[in-house]
Amino acid sequence: MNIETIKSVYFVGAGGIGMSALVRYFLFKGKAVAGYDRTPTPLTHALVDEGVQIHYEENVDLIPPTCREPATTLVVYTPAVPQEHAELAYFRDNGFEIQKRAQVLGTITRSSQGLCVAGTHGKTTTSTMAAHLLHQSHVGCTAFLGGISQNYHTNLLLSKDSPYTVIEADEFDRSFHQLLPYMSVITATDPDHLDIYGTREAYLESFDHYTSLIRPGGALIVRKGIALQPRLQPGVRLYTYSRDEGDFHAENIRIGGGEIVVNFVAPDTRINDIRLGVPVSINIENGVAAMALAHLNGATDEEIRQGMASFRGVERRFDFKIKNDRMVFLSDYAHHPAEIRQSVLSIRELYADKKITAVFQPHLYSRTHDFYREFADSLSLLDEVILLDIYPARETPIPGVTSRLIYDQLRPGIQKSMCQKEELLNILRGKDIEVLITLGAGDIEDYVPAIQQLLEEKETK
Repeated sequence: MNIETIKSVYFVGAGGIGMSALVRYFLFKGKAVAGYDRTPTPLTHALVDEGVQIHYEENVDLIPPTCREPATTLVVYTPAVPQEHAELAYFRDNGFEIQKRAQVLGTITRSSQGLCVAGTHGKTTTSTMAAHLLHQSHVGCTAFLGGISQNYHTNLLLSKDSPYTVIEADEFDRSFHQLLPYMSVITATDPDHLDIYGTREAYLESFDHYTSLIRPGGALIVRKGIALQPRLQPGVRLYTYSRDEGDFHAENIRIGGGEIVVNFVAPDTRINDIRLGVPVSINIENGVAAMALAHLNGATDEEIRQGMASFRGVERRFDFKIKNDRMVFLSDYAHHPAEIRQSVLSIRELYADKKITAVFQPHLYSRTHDFYREFADSLSLLDEVILLDIYPARETPIPGVTSRLIYDQLRPGIQKSMCQKEELLNILRGKDIEVLITLGAGDIEDYVPAIQQLLEEKETK
């Protein structure tokens, strides 16, 4: 089915962060857009305000007439939706063209220069940063982001004339194998999603295969030292990057006074005195990758310097809610042990003399089962840990797998507790907070506004 000739698009799982970017893209293209999601959220409400018909009941009768013609309707679904979903079954039984989100993104990369960012962690911030650098430069870009940009308050950037499309390349369910990148960054290959891949070796193999999809004439920018055996086609350039070594890296790093300033070093240029708009140390490395991608695709040195300074971050990625001399509160999406380690070390660097408390909500029974020791190691870098119950997402419980697996492995001497999320506010009310971070990819985010209000009220007493 040709994306340009279809008249309507129906989304099964319209409110997901990645899916909603496609929803907005097709609205921009002038299509009739509708869909289903399990629960209403601020994001689905925003989509409805923008012209999308969304309902929250799994009911074929609620599919609008504009999306009932197989010849002119494309159906897009997320792998998080079960195959037996009634609406998905209806479309399947009636001969509709049905594609995963990744397949649609793959089609888009075939008709543009896809700049894709893959990796176990870091890909949302890096891709959003790269998109901002290009979007505010003379180069421009369209971008499908895995988070809400704080600069643009959306997960979709649009350009009518730029040939470049920035895409977060998701390895879940091997989705990134549908893409045809022009260039790609790979930030990390720490094993994850073993419920899908089964083994560490199969997970790493999926990244190796992904590198073979990069088009001749393009490039791979890979973090130095990660487990990867690239299978590049002839004519694909290979670059390395990291915080302080590789073809692209930073030098003369200055951290202090709430600011981070670096020099960016590339094979053919050097940009001095770049200020990070979001001054946390992990963004030095994320920034090097994003600047490499922007530089290789024509952004000027001055555009890169200005873009890094004006970057405001991504919602739920080092998202500061309170930041003053007395108290700091931030929200972070980190839900893999390596992500949590990087988050905690970055916070330690900023607030070395303060007590750091984290509220962690594990995401998925399978991930907790596979990595509970690694979670405990990363969380043990904190001063205090409050563990919530596991957020199940798409999974059913696994016998014997609870947050206590992590709790029991935390280092001796750390302050630790377990609580139901409904009790969280009461527990926090009785604590002296210096630096607090919420960690996790589940519904812990729903509690952030109430936590912020609670802490602000405590400050004024």
